[in-house]
Amino acid sequence: MPKRKKIKKIYKKRKVWSILKIILGLILIFSFFVTGVFIYFIKDLPRPEKFSEGTIAQSTKIYDRTGEVLLYEIFGEEKRTIVPLSEIPDFLKWAVISVEDKNFFEHQGLDFNAIMRAIFYDLKIRKPVQGASTMTQQLIRSYFLTMKKTLKRKTREMILALEIERRYSKNQILEWYFNLIPFGGNLYGVESASQTFFQKHISDISLAEGAILAALIKAPSYLSPYGEYFEELLERKNYALNRMLKLNYITKEEAEEAKKEKIEFQPNITPIQAPHFVIFIKSYLEEKYGRDFLDRKGLKVYTTLDFEMQKVAESTLEKGVEEIKIYDAHNGALVSINPETGEILAMVGSKNWHGESEECDKVTNKCKFDPKVNTALSSRQPGSALKPFIYAKLFQDGFTPNSIVWDVKTEFNLYCSPDADQEIGEYNTDCYHPQNYDEKFLGPINLRSALAQSRNLPSVKVLYLADKNDVLDYISDFGITTLKDKERYGLSLVLGGGEVKLLEMVRGYSIFANDGVKTSLKFIKKIEDSEGNIIEELKITQTRILPSQIAREINDILSDNEARAPMFGINSPLNLKDYKAAAKTGTTQDYRDAWTIGYTPSLVTGIWIGNNDNSPMTKKPAVVLAGLIWQRFMEKVLINFPKKDFISPKERIVEEPILNGILPANHSVLYYLDRNDPQYLFWEKGIINFLQK
Repeated sequence: MPKRKKIKKIYKKRKVWSILKIILGLILIFSFFVTGVFIYFIKDLPRPEKFSEGTIAQSTKIYDRTGEVLLYEIFGEEKRTIVPLSEIPDFLKWAVISVEDKNFFEHQGLDFNAIMRAIFYDLKIRKPVQGASTMTQQLIRSYFLTMKKTLKRKTREMILALEIERRYSKNQILEWYFNLIPFGGNLYGVESASQTFFQKHISDISLAEGAILAALIKAPSYLSPYGEYFEELLERKNYALNRMLKLNYITKEEAEEAKKEKIEFQPNITPIQAPHFVIFIKSYLEEKYGRDFLDRKGLKVYTTLDFEMQKVAESTLEKGVEEIKIYDAHNGALVSINPETGEILAMVGSKNWHGESEECDKVTNKCKFDPKVNTALSSRQPGSALKPFIYAKLFQDGFTPNSIVWDVKTEFNLYCSPDADQEIGEYNTDCYHPQNYDEKFLGPINLRSALAQSRNLPSVKVLYLADKNDVLDYISDFGITTLKDKERYGLSLVLGGGEVKLLEMVRGYSIFANDGVKTSLKFIKKIEDSEGNIIEELKITQTRILPSQIAREINDILSDNEARAPMFGINSPLNLKDYKAAAKTGTTQDYRDAWTIGYTPSLVTGIWIGNNDNSPMTKKPAVVLAGLIWQRFMEKVLINFPKKDFISPKERIVEEPILNGILPANHSVLYYLDRNDPQYLFWEKGIINFLQK
């Protein structure tokens, strides 16, 4: 019997041990399962260090030259500006904490009381509705994870929240939260939201505006101030104020005053100032730094733009073009440059960026006015505006402003009659005997008067004497890049037979204004990264393109109001009231383009007038179409610049009498310089015919 009891006891022990082994095995299996699930949930878990490694995307901001006017923001999926916690008002911190996480400063990343409360509530209504996420969890979700409600995401969120709280202070977590939390669309962070909704820096918002931002966090897209649930947004704003009052963050009086405050929301548009200039800057930045870099790195781009001058330019151009629409002119452009520094101070690419297209052809879809096209960068024929460069080349070759040419009807195509009475010559070639604008010929004229009065016939002779190919090389030195194909251009080049850009023409004229010195074109003063480090800065480089004497001769001619008076009148728009300015107009022969480019030693401004579809305007000279706009703009803005006079040129005397203005006989300049020149007999024939009339 004792033996049987002993056996039974042993059997019992074995059975208990077997059960224990099964239980231990199950526990071990469950542990491995839980560990596996945990590893599965946390694999590829983002590193919390990313917060402190400067990887938070920030938008690039483009400013005017003062840094006070934000012209535009470049951003990718997230429009964000990082601000330190010290710039965020305390009432905004308490507003958000009141409605989102009242125990923020007590918990360690997870609010277990809130979790249990949410679970019981969800079980009660049998729907997963109630949330229990702390602000730390919201931060993790916004920056690292998705909004999709899954067990894996929630587990990862909780683990990261605990780890973030362990590593960083509450203030640091708050700063990240306020800079990363979404506010609808591509808006992230309180600074971007404040600028977009209220056009204010976050430190300048009111209590009511802060309550609006706190209210938006729960459902930023649904409660958007631009959406259909605006009244619900206001209700939640008041709820936030009530919560702040209940938690003793504000007084009853403050709450009531904030509830009554009328909040002015900015229009739901992407703000852009000086749009054509900004797009020009943006293209440069994208080409140099890449779009992804601009979208994320929080650059601050300080441009050379003078915003006050830009506003004058925009209003003056728009008003001026509207006045000349009676001449079938529908668009215009303006560029203004400081010749001493090469800085672009104003750029307007059309009369109104925000306007509607005008006079559109239904077949071609081309319009006379296209607001978004930057015609300051478009290639257009310059008319006579190209002449000063060609005269400068001839002056540099030894001619003087007193040199004599004959303004007489002249044939330049050697396959045509020297009497200039044919339109088609031998070998079916087009004859070329250009007219002056006034359809008159004046006989002998010095180059000073020929340029000042923009006489066409003498200017064609100037181009011939200076050599067309040499002139094209010479013009490229002035920064004009579009006249490259030498075979394409003939003697009509001097009358605008090529295409140029307004920006490049204004820059070219700035060399005359700067005494013959070319200054590198500048449109950015400096670029800073998000830490304030300068990564690009304006550096002025200068190169002498032509002797001072030649530049001064051109300036002296173009600023001589009496010399140009026979063509333009003594009180033309080229004459400024209190300043001596040099100016040149340009009108294409088919009236598709009209230009005025004028300058003082302090400022160069160019105006182009025309139609985007290249259709002709009414037959009016450029001084009428563009000159008055130029005059109005210059007289408004020059008061902000030092008053400087051009340096007068010295009198130049050369060996050849004809080049000094002495006319020994009734012969062309080729008679004295080279009678073997192919054009010699044709030029002589023109003089003979003129004298016989």
